[in-house]
Amino acid sequence: MADDRRAARDDLAALRIDRDAVALRPKPRWRGWGIVAALAITFVVASLGAYRLTIGRTLVVEVAYAERATGAGAPAATVLTGSGYVVTGDRYISLGVRVPSRIERYLVEEGETVEAKQPLVQLDARQYDAALAQAHANLLRARADVDLARLELARARALIARNVLSKAALDVEVNQLRVAEATVKQLEASVVRAKVDLEDTVIRAPTPGVILEKFKEVGEIAVPGGFEGSGELIRMANLQDLRAELDVNEADLSRIRMNQPAEVKPDAYQDKVYTAHVVKLYPQINRQKGTLKVEVGIERPDGWLRPDMSVRVTFLGDAAPAPSGGDGGVVLAPREAVRSDEAGAFAWVVTGGTLRRQALTTAGERGGQVVVAKGLAGGEALVVGGEDAALREGRRVAAGPR
Repeated sequence: MADDRRAARDDLAALRIDRDAVALRPKPRWRGWGIVAALAITFVVASLGAYRLTIGRTLVVEVAYAERATGAGAPAATVLTGSGYVVTGDRYISLGVRVPSRIERYLVEEGETVEAKQPLVQLDARQYDAALAQAHANLLRARADVDLARLELARARALIARNVLSKAALDVEVNQLRVAEATVKQLEASVVRAKVDLEDTVIRAPTPGVILEKFKEVGEIAVPGGFEGSGELIRMANLQDLRAELDVNEADLSRIRMNQPAEVKPDAYQDKVYTAHVVKLYPQINRQKGTLKVEVGIERPDGWLRPDMSVRVTFLGDAAPAPSGGDGGVVLAPREAVRSDEAGAFAWVVTGGTLRRQALTTAGERGGQVVVAKGLAGGEALVVGGEDAALREGRRVAAGPR
């Protein structure tokens, strides 16, 4: 038994692998270099892809073109700007009643444009219809009295001819005729007044304009006059003479003169610019604010402008003379394309699909564009908008829709 166990142990020991006796096979040398080369290729490909996706990609930019305007000289430069409001030349027109009555109905609404003589408010006219009818009846009776007085005077003269009636009686008949004729004239005037009162039960627009506000409701009693404007029924504005009103500092008054050209731009509509000129300089300085009120007349107002609208007023100087020996043209660049830094004004010009920084010398503004005295010849594609950090010299770009 013991021999059998020993034999089994010897057999198992023979099957055991001696790890110390196994010889390790050496690794090939090219394997390490291959791994390094693969990592290097992967890094290069990833870097190239990242470059093309970020810095090296073609940037799509919005462009606008510089324009060369031909003429006698450069456009007028800006000399002063300020903020103000749209007003009307006649200010606001407040309409009340001349005859007292109850408001029957309004014929217009706020914001509605009206023409001259257009009906605005209808008052209760029944009492004035009756007054006119009564005046007509009184006039008819007075005319009948005149006819009778003329007949009586004719009879009296016939009796005087036959020495039947005294001269004193004739004088009485003449006086009665004159009194009757005067009464007719008085009642004719009463009829005219009654007609005017009846017409005044319809309030009409004195000028073209727009309805701003209604002060009373239908059914209320309207009376003439009133304390502190309480008799007003409706307020309107004449939009044929629109102006921009603003306060100009005393120190800047030397830059302003009558009939000076100007431009008006509403804050609500930045794409709209209206030509204007100075029409009024108020005679008195506001001592508390140190300013003078100035009005500029808007030459061609339209439906976009409304009273009390906030606007930006730009006062313009005289046009610059044309350069000698040239064609008199000037270069205008969009305001959004002209940038500036510590080196001065410049613009990004797209040339052959790449960016080029171009230094500029500017000479004011005109019509929302910058007058370029030096740096552009006209026709260049200029980058408008965009982030300054993404724009650099030589970067590949493509023009996109603006």
